[in-house]
Amino acid sequence: MLLKINHIAKMEGHAGFMASVIQGDVKSAKLEVQEGIRLIEGVLVGRHYRDMPVVAQRICGICPVVHNLTSIKALENAMGVTVTPETEKLRALMEYGQIIHSHALHLFFLSLADFLDMDNDIKLVQEYPEETKKAIRLREYGMDIVRVIGGRVVHPLTNEVGGFKKAPNSEALKKLLADSEKTLQTAKEMGEFFRGIRIPEFYRETEYVCLQKNGEYGIYDGDIVSNRGFHIPVKNFETSFHELQRQQEVIKRVEHNGESYMIGAIARININRDKLKSEAQKYLTSLAWKFPYYNPFGNILAQMTEVIHAVENSMQLIRELLNSDLDQVVTKDYAVKEGTGAAAVEAPRGTLYYHVDVDAKGYIKNVNIITPTAQFLSNLEDDIMAYIPSIIDLKGKDREKKLRAFIRAYDPCISCAVH
Repeated sequence: MLLKINHIAKMEGHAGFMASVIQGDVKSAKLEVQEGIRLIEGVLVGRHYRDMPVVAQRICGICPVVHNLTSIKALENAMGVTVTPETEKLRALMEYGQIIHSHALHLFFLSLADFLDMDNDIKLVQEYPEETKKAIRLREYGMDIVRVIGGRVVHPLTNEVGGFKKAPNSEALKKLLADSEKTLQTAKEMGEFFRGIRIPEFYRETEYVCLQKNGEYGIYDGDIVSNRGFHIPVKNFETSFHELQRQQEVIKRVEHNGESYMIGAIARININRDKLKSEAQKYLTSLAWKFPYYNPFGNILAQMTEVIHAVENSMQLIRELLNSDLDQVVTKDYAVKEGTGAAAVEAPRGTLYYHVDVDAKGYIKNVNIITPTAQFLSNLEDDIMAYIPSIIDLKGKDREKKLRAFIRAYDPCISCAVH
């Protein structure tokens, strides 16, 4: 039996799916990427380092902030540029803003209909008008954070090596803080709504990987850790994780110890759940999950938990920034040096990794970008191979709906994967 989906809508980019089942035995399962490779790494080689954050953030229109941040951090590490604590807080706030608006988009507008057995998204909006408005408000809050700090939501303008071109307006930050209390209440109400969604029961043990930092829910900084006790600094990522490219594939896959692994919200919740803020902790407790939690459909509830946490954390960061000297984020003079640097930041879909080599004049000699979807693609396919036997007896259309829901729950980003 051949299971084939020509195109999977409501996810970033273009992809289909194909699986082969012989006498009930799943022989293969493959997400078929329907986009050409973009060669951004090659475009960057030979360009001045200042171009890299500007070009790299064009990899994705949904998560440009994390590409911008990670490329800047890698360059700073390569040239030995240090930034102020205020700069790090402002960048972390930007990333939390991106996580809020990306998760809200995926949760409500891309994945929710799958779990309500709805084919028509117009019907979804008509049946849940209040929840639609709340999802939009959450997205707007996240986008407002990025806009206030970066100048615009898509491809921000102010962030650069060494800090920011200009400090954000304190009055705009105060308005964000005033909006945050209502936004937190909205996030909690949406959490209650999603807690009532029934997700399929499916479990397959896997390795979870993410950033972790002492005392914090690792987002902007940290070491690479896994739920199996693995712990390394980010600079050692490429020596511990293996990139491979199969014939006729445009995506470079990534393995750890020869096996697939999972990243993203569900990985971060499994590993860093004790570092969630109070309201997010309460929400996660209400889900009554037993850890480690290996149901990939739970990624949507993990994202909802992160939205609550991100709003809480953004409130704290805004208060701290308003009580500090915002001029400390403005870039100071620094020396351009030859060097090699690596960096990682948690994108909405998982850990984004950059490696860069810079020459003495600041021109880029080499770049390697390892995106979240490239890392979890093999895990998605391993999961779906184990999932297919439980739905194989369904009618064709019903089976296809289950497969689409499974893939969308992972929240893949194809544009990032084919960078």
